[in-house]
Amino acid sequence: MSAIITVKNLYVHATASRRALVDDISFDVHPGETVGLVGESGSGKSLTLRAIMGLLPEGVTLTDTESITVAEQKRLAMIFQDPVSSLDPLTGVVKQVAEVLRYNQHLNRREAKTQAADLLISLGLPESLRTADRYPGQLSGGQCQRVGIALALATKPDILLCDEPTTALDVTVQLQILDLLADLRQRLGLTMLFVTHNLGVAAHLCNRLVVMQHGRIVETGSTASILHSPQQEYTKRLVSAILPIPGAQDR
Repeated sequence: MSAIITVKNLYVHATASRRALVDDISFDVHPGETVGLVGESGSGKSLTLRAIMGLLPEGVTLTDTESITVAEQKRLAMIFQDPVSSLDPLTGVVKQVAEVLRYNQHLNRREAKTQAADLLISLGLPESLRTADRYPGQLSGGQCQRVGIALALATKPDILLCDEPTTALDVTVQLQILDLLADLRQRLGLTMLFVTHNLGVAAHLCNRLVVMQHGRIVETGSTASILHSPQQEYTKRLVSAILPIPGAQDR
C-alpha cells in the first residue's frame, strides 16, 4: 500500500545560526497506521511534526519543501500539546468548534452550533453544552483536550498529527484521552502520527516507532520490537525510563 505521508531527507535548521535541528531524516506513514515519533525533549520530533503540518515556529526554516509529500486530497489536522493555550480563552468552546464546521462544511450558524455540540458531547463533554456554552477556563485540562480533538475532527481529516497531546494532563486523565484517540482511529479510519517522549504512551497507541535523538533517527521498527529488543543504547535508555499510565496495566 502506498504511503500516505513520505518524509525524505528532511532538514530543518535555525534561521539565524543555520544549525541543523532536524538532520536528514526519512520515514513513511501508511494508511491506517499510527506511527510514533519518540525521543527526549529537543530531539526534533515536534519540529518534524510541525514541518509536515506547515506550522514551523518563527526562527526555524525548512530547507526543502519537496522533502515532505502528503498523498493527494488527504486532509491533515493537528492536536496540540497544551490544550488550554491552543484555545481562544474569550470564546465559548461550542462556538469555536462551530466556526470550524461552518468554514469546512459550509453550514449555517444554527446547523454548525448543533453539530458542534453533538461532536463535543460524543467526545465526553457534558450535555449541558447544548443549552449553555462554556469558556475554556471553565473546563478541566482533559475537557479542553477533548475540545482540541473536536476542533481537529471538525475539519474531517484523513491524518491526525498529535503533538504530545497527553503531556499537559493529569496522569489519571491520560489513559482516557489515549483510549479516545484509539477509538477514533478505529471508528473513523484515521491515520495518526503521534509525538511523545514517553514510550509507555507510544506502546498504548502506536503500531510502529521512529526513535529520534539530536535531530536524527537512531532506530525504527514495530512497537513490539523496539520495546522488547531495542538495538541502540539510546533506545535502551528510553525503554528503561518508561512511565506507567495508571490503569493501562489492567488492560
